[in-house]
Amino acid sequence: MREFTVMSREWCHLCHDLVAQLEPIAAEYGWSVKVVDVDQHPELEARWDELVPVLLAGDVELCHYHLDELAVRAHCAGFPLESSL
Repeated sequence: MREFTVMSREWCHLCHDLVAQLEPIAAEYGWSVKVVDVDQHPELEARWDELVPVLLAGDVELCHYHLDELAVRAHCAGFPLESSL
């Protein structure tokens, strides 16, 4: 499944802004968006703490703090197509 993960915090306005900007792009490419509140997961908070929001595609960090639309589109465009064979 093609899914973006946003490491977020409930009270973070930058997090809400990034998700709002990401959702139409994700829909355009057929990707889903999963938002994870790092404050609910101590191991994620330790890793991502001051960087949130962080946008991941699998293990690939695409951007943090603000949406990098060009990086997101480049990643989606370069995503391997499934074989029709």
